[in-house]
Amino acid sequence: MANEIPELTKDEMIIKRYEISMHKNRPTIRDYIPNIFDDFIELHGDRGFADDKAILCGLAHFNGIPVTVIGHVKGRNTKENIASNYGMPNPEGYRKALRFMKQADKFHRPIITFVDTPGAYCGVGAEERGEGEAIAKNLMEMSRLRTPVIAVITGEGRSGGALGIAQANCVLMLENATYSVISAKGFASLLWKDPKREKEAIIKQRMTADDLLELGGVIDGIIPEPPEGAHKDPVLTALTIKTALENKLGVLLDMSPDEIYNQRYKKFREIGFFSEF
Repeated sequence: MANEIPELTKDEMIIKRYEISMHKNRPTIRDYIPNIFDDFIELHGDRGFADDKAILCGLAHFNGIPVTVIGHVKGRNTKENIASNYGMPNPEGYRKALRFMKQADKFHRPIITFVDTPGAYCGVGAEERGEGEAIAKNLMEMSRLRTPVIAVITGEGRSGGALGIAQANCVLMLENATYSVISAKGFASLLWKDPKREKEAIIKQRMTADDLLELGGVIDGIIPEPPEGAHKDPVLTALTIKTALENKLGVLLDMSPDEIYNQRYKKFREIGFFSEF
Protein backbone atom coordinates (compact mmCIF):
# COMPACT_ATOMS: atom_id res chain seq x y z
CA MET A 1 0.00 0.00 0.00
CA ALA A 2 1.23 3.49 -0.82
CA ASN A 3 0.52 4.86 2.66
CA GLU A 4 1.95 1.89 4.57
CA ILE A 5 4.50 2.94 7.21
CA PRO A 6 7.73 0.92 6.86
CA GLU A 7 8.87 -1.00 9.93
CA LEU A 8 11.95 0.30 11.67
CA THR A 9 15.12 -1.74 11.60
CA LYS A 10 16.56 -2.88 14.94
CA ASP A 11 19.17 -0.11 14.89
CA GLU A 12 16.57 2.52 14.01
CA MET A 13 14.38 1.32 16.89
CA ILE A 14 17.32 1.58 19.33
CA ILE A 15 17.95 5.18 18.26
CA LYS A 16 14.25 5.98 18.53
CA ARG A 17 14.11 4.57 22.08
CA TYR A 18 17.13 6.69 23.02
CA GLU A 19 15.39 9.81 21.75
CA ILE A 20 12.14 8.96 23.55
CA SER A 21 14.02 8.40 26.83
CA MET A 22 14.99 12.09 26.79
CA HIS A 23 11.75 13.49 25.35
CA LYS A 24 10.97 16.92 26.77
CA ASN A 25 7.49 15.78 27.87
CA ARG A 26 8.54 12.45 29.35
CA PRO A 27 6.79 11.96 32.72
CA THR A 28 8.76 12.74 35.85
CA ILE A 29 8.65 11.24 39.34
CA ARG A 30 6.12 13.90 40.33
CA ASP A 31 3.77 12.54 37.63
CA TYR A 32 4.17 8.97 38.85
CA ILE A 33 3.87 9.37 42.62
CA PRO A 34 0.18 10.41 42.85
CA ASN A 35 -0.83 7.58 40.51
CA ILE A 36 1.15 4.85 42.28
CA PHE A 37 1.24 5.78 45.98
CA ASP A 38 -1.10 7.12 48.64
CA ASP A 39 -0.43 9.61 51.45
CA PHE A 40 2.94 10.75 50.08
CA ILE A 41 4.88 13.05 52.44
CA GLU A 42 8.09 14.61 51.15
CA LEU A 43 11.10 14.73 53.46
CA HIS A 44 13.99 17.15 53.11
CA GLY A 45 17.67 17.70 53.74
CA ASP A 46 20.86 15.74 54.35
CA ARG A 47 21.40 17.26 57.82
CA GLY A 48 24.82 18.31 56.65
CA PHE A 49 24.73 20.92 53.91
CA ALA A 50 21.46 21.46 52.01
CA ASP A 51 18.26 20.04 50.56
CA ASP A 52 19.13 19.00 47.03
CA LYS A 53 16.11 19.54 44.76
CA ALA A 54 17.46 17.05 42.21
CA ILE A 55 16.56 14.13 44.47
CA LEU A 56 13.14 13.68 46.04
CA CYS A 57 12.61 11.55 49.15
CA GLY A 58 9.49 10.76 51.09
CA LEU A 59 7.17 8.34 52.82
CA ALA A 60 4.05 6.85 51.28
CA HIS A 61 1.71 3.89 51.29
CA PHE A 62 1.80 1.36 48.48
CA ASN A 63 -1.35 -0.78 48.60
CA GLY A 64 -1.46 -0.08 52.33
CA ILE A 65 2.22 -0.92 52.91
CA PRO A 66 4.45 1.87 54.28
CA VAL A 67 7.32 2.49 51.84
CA THR A 68 10.14 4.95 51.29
CA VAL A 69 10.19 6.62 47.86
CA ILE A 70 13.37 8.12 46.42
CA GLY A 71 14.02 9.44 42.93
CA HIS A 72 15.70 11.89 40.61
CA VAL A 73 13.69 15.00 39.81
CA LYS A 74 13.37 16.58 36.39
CA GLY A 75 11.18 19.55 35.63
CA ARG A 76 8.27 19.93 33.25
CA ASN A 77 9.53 23.33 32.08
CA THR A 78 12.65 25.50 32.16
CA LYS A 79 11.88 27.00 35.59
CA GLU A 80 11.39 23.57 37.19
CA ASN A 81 14.47 22.17 35.47
CA ILE A 82 16.63 25.00 36.77
CA ALA A 83 15.26 24.42 40.29
CA SER A 84 16.09 20.71 40.10
CA ASN A 85 19.41 21.24 38.29
CA TYR A 86 18.05 19.25 35.32
CA GLY A 87 18.00 16.07 37.39
CA MET A 88 21.74 16.19 38.19
CA PRO A 89 22.23 15.72 41.95
CA ASN A 90 24.96 17.24 44.08
CA PRO A 91 26.56 15.11 46.82
CA GLU A 92 24.03 16.34 49.37
CA GLY A 93 21.31 14.74 47.22
CA TYR A 94 22.90 11.32 47.56
CA ARG A 95 23.48 11.89 51.28
CA LYS A 96 19.81 12.83 51.66
CA ALA A 97 18.84 9.63 49.84
CA LEU A 98 21.12 7.56 52.07
CA ARG A 99 19.69 9.18 55.19
CA PHE A 100 16.21 7.95 54.31
CA MET A 101 17.41 4.58 53.07
CA LYS A 102 18.92 3.93 56.50
CA GLN A 103 15.71 5.08 58.13
CA ALA A 104 13.76 2.66 55.93
CA ASP A 105 16.15 -0.15 56.81
CA LYS A 106 15.69 0.54 60.54
CA PHE A 107 11.91 0.09 60.25
CA HIS A 108 12.13 -2.57 57.50
CA ARG A 109 10.21 -0.35 55.07
CA PRO A 110 10.59 -1.31 51.40
CA ILE A 111 12.47 1.25 49.30
CA ILE A 112 11.32 2.14 45.79
CA THR A 113 13.57 4.36 43.68
CA PHE A 114 12.95 6.12 40.37
CA VAL A 115 16.02 6.69 38.22
CA ASP A 116 16.07 9.45 35.59
CA THR A 117 19.29 11.47 35.39
CA PRO A 118 21.87 12.51 32.80
CA GLY A 119 24.40 11.94 35.60
CA ALA A 120 25.58 13.43 38.86
CA TYR A 121 26.43 17.13 38.74
CA CYS A 122 30.11 17.67 37.96
CA GLY A 123 30.46 21.28 39.10
CA VAL A 124 33.42 22.50 41.14
CA GLY A 125 31.35 22.85 44.32
CA ALA A 126 29.99 19.32 43.96
CA GLU A 127 33.50 17.92 43.59
CA GLU A 128 34.74 19.94 46.56
CA ARG A 129 31.94 18.54 48.72
CA GLY A 130 32.74 14.95 47.71
CA GLU A 131 30.48 13.90 44.83
CA GLY A 132 32.39 10.70 44.13
CA GLU A 133 32.60 9.77 47.81
CA ALA A 134 28.87 10.31 48.31
CA ILE A 135 27.97 8.00 45.41
CA ALA A 136 30.51 5.37 46.50
CA LYS A 137 29.15 5.42 50.04
CA ASN A 138 25.61 4.94 48.74
CA LEU A 139 26.74 1.89 46.77
CA MET A 140 28.41 0.44 49.83
CA GLU A 141 25.52 1.15 52.19
CA MET A 142 22.82 -0.01 49.75
CA SER A 143 24.64 -3.33 49.44
CA ARG A 144 24.15 -3.79 53.20
CA LEU A 145 20.44 -3.02 53.40
CA ARG A 146 18.22 -5.77 54.72
CA THR A 147 14.99 -4.31 53.47
CA PRO A 148 13.63 -4.80 49.93
CA VAL A 149 14.83 -2.30 47.32
CA ILE A 150 13.26 -1.95 43.86
CA ALA A 151 14.66 0.51 41.31
CA VAL A 152 12.71 1.66 38.25
CA ILE A 153 14.65 3.26 35.37
CA THR A 154 12.07 5.66 33.96
CA GLY A 155 14.06 7.82 31.54
CA GLU A 156 17.80 8.15 31.17
CA GLY A 157 20.01 6.39 33.69
CA ARG A 158 23.58 7.59 33.33
CA SER A 159 26.76 6.62 35.11
CA GLY A 160 27.27 6.74 38.89
CA GLY A 161 24.59 9.40 39.08
CA ALA A 162 22.05 6.65 38.36
CA LEU A 163 23.80 3.88 40.30
CA GLY A 164 23.80 5.98 43.46
CA ILE A 165 20.13 5.05 44.04
CA ALA A 166 19.86 1.93 41.86
CA GLN A 167 21.67 -0.87 43.68
CA ALA A 168 18.49 -2.83 44.22
CA ASN A 169 17.17 -6.35 44.68
CA CYS A 170 15.15 -5.81 41.53
CA VAL A 171 15.86 -3.34 38.72
CA LEU A 172 12.96 -2.66 36.35
CA MET A 173 13.12 -0.54 33.25
CA LEU A 174 10.51 1.24 31.18
CA GLU A 175 10.41 0.05 27.59
CA ASN A 176 11.90 3.26 26.17
CA ALA A 177 14.29 4.08 29.01
CA THR A 178 18.07 3.81 28.63
CA TYR A 179 20.76 2.81 31.13
CA SER A 180 24.46 3.33 30.46
CA VAL A 181 27.82 4.38 31.87
CA ILE A 182 27.89 7.56 29.78
CA SER A 183 25.78 9.46 27.28
CA ALA A 184 26.10 8.46 23.63
CA LYS A 185 27.66 11.78 22.68
CA GLY A 186 30.15 11.46 25.55
CA PHE A 187 30.94 7.90 24.46
CA ALA A 188 31.61 9.02 20.87
CA SER A 189 33.72 11.96 22.05
CA LEU A 190 35.90 9.77 24.27
CA LEU A 191 36.21 6.68 22.07
CA TRP A 192 36.34 8.19 18.61
CA LYS A 193 37.04 11.88 19.37
CA ASP A 194 33.97 12.65 17.26
CA PRO A 195 30.66 13.58 18.95
CA LYS A 196 28.95 13.46 15.55
CA ARG A 197 29.09 9.65 15.75
CA GLU A 198 26.47 9.78 18.49
CA LYS A 199 23.99 7.49 16.69
CA GLU A 200 26.65 4.86 16.17
CA ALA A 201 27.51 5.08 19.87
CA ILE A 202 23.85 4.55 20.85
CA ILE A 203 23.88 1.22 19.04
CA LYS A 204 27.31 0.14 20.29
CA GLN A 205 26.53 0.83 23.95
CA ARG A 206 23.58 -1.58 24.16
CA MET A 207 21.76 0.68 26.61
CA THR A 208 18.13 -0.13 25.82
CA ALA A 209 15.91 -2.29 28.01
CA ASP A 210 15.83 -5.11 25.44
CA ASP A 211 19.62 -5.23 25.24
CA LEU A 212 20.16 -5.09 28.99
CA LEU A 213 17.63 -7.82 29.69
CA GLU A 214 19.31 -9.99 27.07
CA LEU A 215 22.73 -9.42 28.67
CA GLY A 216 21.38 -10.92 31.89
CA GLY A 217 21.61 -9.61 35.44
CA VAL A 218 21.68 -5.88 34.70
CA ILE A 219 17.90 -5.50 34.81
CA ASP A 220 15.15 -7.88 35.90
CA GLY A 221 12.18 -6.82 33.82
CA ILE A 222 10.80 -4.46 31.19
CA ILE A 223 7.69 -2.35 31.81
CA PRO A 224 5.72 -1.66 28.59
CA GLU A 225 4.82 1.88 27.56
CA PRO A 226 2.01 3.28 25.41
CA PRO A 227 2.79 3.50 21.68
CA GLU A 228 5.25 6.34 20.99
CA GLY A 229 6.25 6.58 24.65
CA ALA A 230 5.18 7.25 28.23
CA HIS A 231 4.49 10.93 27.53
CA LYS A 232 1.48 9.92 25.43
CA ASP A 233 -0.32 8.56 28.52
CA PRO A 234 1.50 9.19 31.83
CA VAL A 235 -1.39 7.83 33.93
CA LEU A 236 -1.49 4.52 32.07
CA THR A 237 2.31 4.26 32.36
CA ALA A 238 2.11 4.90 36.10
CA LEU A 239 -0.52 2.18 36.54
CA THR A 240 1.63 -0.25 34.54
CA ILE A 241 4.59 0.56 36.80
CA LYS A 242 2.35 -0.02 39.82
CA THR A 243 1.38 -3.48 38.58
CA ALA A 244 5.04 -4.39 38.03
CA LEU A 245 5.91 -3.16 41.53
CA GLU A 246 3.08 -5.21 43.05
CA ASN A 247 4.41 -8.37 41.44
CA LYS A 248 8.04 -7.86 42.44
CA LEU A 249 7.42 -6.47 45.93
CA GLY A 250 5.14 -9.37 46.82
CA VAL A 251 8.01 -11.79 46.25
CA LEU A 252 10.54 -9.72 48.19
CA LEU A 253 8.24 -9.24 51.19
CA ASP A 254 8.09 -13.01 51.62
CA MET A 255 11.87 -13.09 52.10
CA SER A 256 13.73 -12.71 55.40
CA PRO A 257 16.17 -9.80 55.92
CA ASP A 258 19.12 -12.16 55.43
CA GLU A 259 17.60 -13.57 52.25
CA ILE A 260 17.06 -10.03 50.92
CA TYR A 261 20.69 -9.14 51.65
CA ASN A 262 22.07 -12.32 50.07
CA GLN A 263 19.85 -12.08 47.00
CA ARG A 264 21.04 -8.54 46.27
CA TYR A 265 24.68 -9.50 46.82
CA LYS A 266 24.37 -12.49 44.49
CA LYS A 267 22.59 -10.43 41.83
CA PHE A 268 25.37 -7.88 41.52
CA ARG A 269 28.19 -10.43 41.80
CA GLU A 270 26.77 -12.26 38.79
CA ILE A 271 26.65 -9.23 36.49
CA GLY A 272 29.32 -9.66 33.83
CA PHE A 273 30.22 -13.18 34.99
CA PHE A 274 31.88 -15.31 32.34
CA SER A 275 33.83 -18.54 32.18
CA GLU A 276 36.73 -19.61 29.99
CA PHE A 277 37.04 -22.99 28.32
